[in-house]
Formats: sequence, C-alpha cells, structure tokens
Amino acid sequence: MYNALSGMGGAGQLDSHISAKANTALYATFSVFGFAAGTFLNYLGAKATLGIGGFGYSVLSASYLCYNHTHNQGFVIFAGALVGMCAAFLWCAQGTVMMSYPTEDEKGRYIGLFWGIFNLGAVIGSCIPIGNNWHSTENKPVNDGTYIGFLVLMVTGGILAWFLVPPQKIIRKDGTRVQRVQHPSILSEFKGLYETVLSDPYILLLFPFFWASNWFYTYQQNAYNLYMFNTRTRSFTGLWYWLAQIVASILFGLFLDNKKLSRRNRALAGWIVLFLIVNSIWGGGLKPELHMSRPPSEAVAATYYRSMDVYDRDFTWYCLLYVFYGMLDATWQTYAYWLMGALSNDPRKLAYFAGYYKGIQSAGAAVVWGLDSGGASYRVLFGTSWGLCAAGMLFALPVVWMRVHDTEITAEDFVAEKMEPETTGALAPAGEKAGAIAADQPGK
Repeated sequence: MYNALSGMGGAGQLDSHISAKANTALYATFSVFGFAAGTFLNYLGAKATLGIGGFGYSVLSASYLCYNHTHNQGFVIFAGALVGMCAAFLWCAQGTVMMSYPTEDEKGRYIGLFWGIFNLGAVIGSCIPIGNNWHSTENKPVNDGTYIGFLVLMVTGGILAWFLVPPQKIIRKDGTRVQRVQHPSILSEFKGLYETVLSDPYILLLFPFFWASNWFYTYQQNAYNLYMFNTRTRSFTGLWYWLAQIVASILFGLFLDNKKLSRRNRALAGWIVLFLIVNSIWGGGLKPELHMSRPPSEAVAATYYRSMDVYDRDFTWYCLLYVFYGMLDATWQTYAYWLMGALSNDPRKLAYFAGYYKGIQSAGAAVVWGLDSGGASYRVLFGTSWGLCAAGMLFALPVVWMRVHDTEITAEDFVAEKMEPETTGALAPAGEKAGAIAADQPGK
C-alpha cells in the first residue's frame, strides 16, 4: 500500500515538497533503526516484529488524509519518521524470513514470490486512486476516499502479520530446519553486527549496490511520473509499474534458481543480465529526461507539468518506459536478496545482512529525498540514479566472483531425531542423527 501511495507522485499531492520531506524523515529514521532492527527481531520474534512494523504505515495514510483538509505538514513529517522506525522492523523480519525459510535451490523462487505478493499489494492499492479519480481529468490532489482505502488496508496488513508461522516450527522439504536464534543481550547484538563486518568484510563492497537500491525511486515517482502524467493517469501508470514488478521478479527469481547451472554460475549470469537491464533502461530514459525540468514554484506546478492523459497520442511510449523502470527495480531488489541469501544460511547473520542492507539503502534514500525537497534538478536525480546503479554493479562483481559458492549447507542444518523442550529459547543441537543424514547425502 505504501508503494502505491508513493508511486502516485507526491503521494497524491501536487506539492511534491511535502512528500519529499516526509520521505526524507522516513529514510533518515529507517537508516538508523535499520542497523539495530536485527536486535529487536531476535528478542521479539518474527510475528511481533512484523506486526509492530506494519501498523506504523497506517499513520502515514492518516496524515495525508489530514493534510487534504488542514495542510498540516508537521503531522505528515512526523508520520514519515514513525514509518521509518516501523519499516526497519518490518523489513528486517521480512528479509530474514524470506532468505532463511526456503531451501538453497529455491531461494530465488521465494524471493521472486515475495516480490510478486509485495507488488500485488501495490497493484491493488493503485486501483483505489484509479477508481476514486478516474472521472476527473484535472491535475489535482487525490480525494479523501483514496487515503481512507489505504488506511484500512494498512491496518489489516499489520493484523495479518501476527498469523505468521514461527521459524522454529519450519522443517524444509529436504529435511533441513530453520535455525533458531539465541537471545543474547543488546550489547552482544551490536558486538555481533560489528563482528559480522569483521568476519565478512566483503559485505562492505556491496555498499554502493545497497546505496543505489532505493535512490532511483525519487526520480521515477516524484519526477518522471509526477511531471509526465495527470492525476488519474499517474495512478494508471502506477498500476502497470507494479504489475511489471510482479512479472519481472518472478521470472528473474526462477532464472536465479535454474538448476541447469551451478549456483556460482547463476550468480554471474544474473549479474550480467542485471547489468544489461540497468544500462539499457536508463539509456532509454535519457531522451524524455532531456525535455523535463522542475517547475519554478509549486504554485504553477499544475500548469507547468506536461500532465499527459491516458488517452493522449504518445501516452503508450511514455507509460512503457515507466513499466521498464518497474522491471529494473524488481530485478535489482530480487538479485540483492538472492545474493545475500547465497552468502549464508544462518538466520542471525542474515538478520545482520538484511539490517545492513536496509540501513544503507535507507540512508541513500534519505539523501536523495533531501535533494528532491531542496529543489535539485531532474537532471541531477536522473544522472545520479544511473551512475549509482552502474557503480553498484561494478563494486558487487568481486563479491559475486569470489564469495558465492555452490552451497553453504553444514551438518547442523539438518533436523535432529529428537529435540529437547524449549527452555532457553533455542533448539537443542542436531546431534548424531543430523551427522548421519549429512553423511548419507554427500551432495549436501
């Protein structure tokens, strides 16, 4: 729902500065809590962490509903900051679950499936402003019903998170189990994050890749979509943007799980495909960008924007570019999660990886939304988006080349014949039975 809301350009408002300020607060908070979210996940568990994280999003919809009547910028910015904290919880838990539940040969499929479900929510969310604003060809803020619809669905999502199956109850179909995380002190958790960077320093090479992963949203949504299309058309293009993400994420996830290639070769092939996608799509977006410029003031924005309608002659080609932008995002995020999942099977380490990823990603997003709220030119937003994507790919290549192996499974990953009662919050060691299973399956 948040994606559908932000994807309308200006979160449905013509004044893009207010959504840029809210997103700056959101991602600044996210970047701080993203590094510590793994600690809360280990203490609270996946259900509580997801549930708490989910409810925060509804406050943002409520703030825009209020803004339609009061123009209370403070409430919107506060809601953005609150969502930043809640999003850190939600995404850390989601990333850990998604990367640790599946078997090694199905991680790409699970990531693609998640991204499909995730963006199906945005597709459904995009239908709300389409239905509420379709009969208006004016370029004006979306109506109250749009924000009310988002509010109801966001609250529902927060409730549903509490029905997640706990990780310790999952036994995979190949006989391995999801490892249960011990619950040390918060100080030990921060020490663990520091030790993870020391033990796996290659993760630092992924910094540019992670930094770029949310940077391009600002140009795509608050510049291209807002400038090119009127209110109802922005919702319509958003629908296709998120549909493209569903298709692209599932197909790319299946490609990354192709058993005809070893996992190392799949990692390299995925990098090549993504590199080609990045440069061809951004290259295709250069021509329309050269004809775009930011309005000199928000007072004239409604008449300054191109405000193309869905029935205009050249609409199809400009919409198609926005669809390709969605495909770029889906393949980028799918590869990022698949790559992290290929580096380890340990849920604690994956929690650190996910927290590191979301923290760096959000710090980058806070910077670019700050640039947008400060009036940076569309040319700067476009150039930095393309440049960071290309640089991120190049810095990630050594990690793909040297660190991705064909398996990370150890004997401890298999299910023990007996498990002792949970008295300390951890499963008993796998024992001799797990060693026997592993010995019988040398391929594992």
